[in-house]
Amino acid sequence: MQVTKRAPLREILGWCMFDFANSSYTTVIISVTYGVVFSQLIVPSSANSQNPYETGNFLWGLALAFSYLIVVITGPIFGAVTDYSAKKKTFLFWSYIFCVITTAALWFVVSPGQFGLAFLLIILSNFFFASGENFASSFLPFLGPKEELGKISGYAWGIGYFGGIAAVALVDTLGEPVPSNYDNMRLVGPYTAFFFLMAGVPTFLLLKEYSIGNPKPEGTSYLKIGIDRVQSTLKDIQHFRDMAVYLISLFFAMAALGVVISFAFIYGTQEIKMEKEHRIAMFLFIQLFAALGAVMFGFLQDKIGALKTFNITLVVWIVCLLLIYWVKELVSLIHSLGFDVSVQWMFVGITVLAGSGLGSTQSASRAIIGIFSPESKSGEFYGLWGLSGKVAAAFGLVAVSVLQTLLSLRNAFLAVCVFFLISLLVNLLVDEERGIRQSDEYEKRHKKA
Repeated sequence: MQVTKRAPLREILGWCMFDFANSSYTTVIISVTYGVVFSQLIVPSSANSQNPYETGNFLWGLALAFSYLIVVITGPIFGAVTDYSAKKKTFLFWSYIFCVITTAALWFVVSPGQFGLAFLLIILSNFFFASGENFASSFLPFLGPKEELGKISGYAWGIGYFGGIAAVALVDTLGEPVPSNYDNMRLVGPYTAFFFLMAGVPTFLLLKEYSIGNPKPEGTSYLKIGIDRVQSTLKDIQHFRDMAVYLISLFFAMAALGVVISFAFIYGTQEIKMEKEHRIAMFLFIQLFAALGAVMFGFLQDKIGALKTFNITLVVWIVCLLLIYWVKELVSLIHSLGFDVSVQWMFVGITVLAGSGLGSTQSASRAIIGIFSPESKSGEFYGLWGLSGKVAAAFGLVAVSVLQTLLSLRNAFLAVCVFFLISLLVNLLVDEERGIRQSDEYEKRHKKA
């Protein structure tokens, strides 16, 4: 088996710090704060008294879906170009800078009702964020031997949640997302962008480029090189059977996870009627349990394998989502036993339990791609990882956005549980040890050639 030496601690730390930095965007903009601002303040309410925010919810899901579809088109090509040119760090830097700029530009949404500009800026900022996530992840196979990638990925994801806590604490000084406080809510974008900008600096000081690029043939563009290499990789995927099957499983898991990340706080606010104290407790405990889960499951990955760990997290999600669907019935049962608990606090408790699988599911998926990827194709395979994940997220978000207008947000959320179940069943066809052997054999052939 080909063995990659563990990178120096400062380089691993530099890589982990990008998760700390970019968690500000995904936590504040996508999960906790701006989704509520967009769907309830910026987009006008509908005439449906049962679901007055259905239009905002729909447009929110649609904006994220559009951004993911752009990543789907560009991700594998960018990944192939970074592999060929050895410019992973350059691509990461520019995705980071443009995400900062487009996030800060949310300040220009000067009044409620100006949802067209907000819609466009969410598409652009999330595109740059998701692209940067792919570029950053493609460094993972170079940071240590395959048997340690789960642990390293877990460290980064765990550190990332503390970045999310710090960013939300900063933004929370702006007050509540209510119409009378909209002028302060305009600053959510600039505050988040500033945090991302400052926290991302250590990555570019400490992380290095790990491969040597190929000279670009005269008269050939990087775009053509990228497209040609993607076509080659898609042909080569037949030699990576377990990778291909796992990407199908990942599609359904990421479809579900994309909905959870983007709609959890919207669901809690609209369906469960959470108040500020519930949202604060839910956010803090989810971040802490997600960080703990990412690190603990990272160690578990290195003991029992990344795929088994991934499957355990899927089971946790299925159980928790069923409990969320029947949370009111569960509370009634608890009341009948003589215990007093509100629906809101029970919902918070269930989401905190689910939070233990939040970071670990994503961290395990990143590690699985790392152990299935030959180093010479890490950028391309992480491009495919991004492709599968982003198509899935777009699919899941559009499905739930449409279903919540036809049925209800509660019933639409139940579809998420089905996605996780399908992912678990598909994974029964994946053999982790065989996938690692296929990767090593390909790399040996590549070096001989």
